[in-house]
Amino acid sequence: MPSRINLMLTYGLLVFIWATTPLAIVWSVSDLHPMWALLIRFFIALPLAVTVLLLLKVKFPTHKIALLSYAAGSLSLIGSQIFTYAATAYLSSGLIALMFGLAPIMAGLIGRFGFQQKLAGLQWLGMATSIIGLAMICLSGSQQHVQPIGIILMLISVFSYSLSIFLVKKINADLPVMAQATGSILVSTLLATLLIPWIWQYAPTHFPSAKSLFALTYTIVMASLIAMFCYFKLVQNLQATTLSLTTVMTPMLAILIGAYLNHEQISAQVFVGASIILFGLVLYFFRDLRAYRRLKS
Repeated sequence: MPSRINLMLTYGLLVFIWATTPLAIVWSVSDLHPMWALLIRFFIALPLAVTVLLLLKVKFPTHKIALLSYAAGSLSLIGSQIFTYAATAYLSSGLIALMFGLAPIMAGLIGRFGFQQKLAGLQWLGMATSIIGLAMICLSGSQQHVQPIGIILMLISVFSYSLSIFLVKKINADLPVMAQATGSILVSTLLATLLIPWIWQYAPTHFPSAKSLFALTYTIVMASLIAMFCYFKLVQNLQATTLSLTTVMTPMLAILIGAYLNHEQISAQVFVGASIILFGLVLYFFRDLRAYRRLKS
């Protein structure tokens, strides 16, 4: 098992990547159709992942349990990202990250109704509080970067991501981290090819701008490879709710990055709604944080 410091560094790197990825996604689709940007991302990420797998001489199991684990892992890639990319037309990068902040609540609901895990009263209160904050954002008016359809797309994306964590842990295939990441990228790439007949008419006809190309490269190397390596490493060594806590740390950081680098502005009502969501998440994790402090003392 990796050391505690190793896991902390992995955790911190994952938070940074997930805080910057929403802006990279928004930039990458500035010159490309969103689904083509997603397709290109997987088409390039797959050979890179296979190359790393071969260089590190990591075994790539293909037995039934492994294949099931790869399919479950792909839910956090193609299953989640297809809706995230679709949402870029309706939400700012900061709000996309904020929606991923709801992953712990979604994970809690999946655990409660799908896996019979119990939730404490304070966790239900945290959920209700965050839902109120989300409602405030939805009712803030159909501004350019806050549209209800974007909220719906992101809720589906977050559900797919959260379900993936539970399924990978439930299957428990005990695979090398790089094999799990590569297998999930492989399944995602195969599924992504099914989009081609539907988006062929939007195929790129010119070379993307430097900013779009940089952002696309960032999503390939950082979000598809390094983040997935970190993600599956943490999935194997942490509880699902603890891993979901990474998304509590990213929203405000992502909003600040979006405001500074992409000049994104949010209304006072959206800001208040975002603050209420984050307060709800603090309530949801209060018992876990208190238990963690007791273990340290």
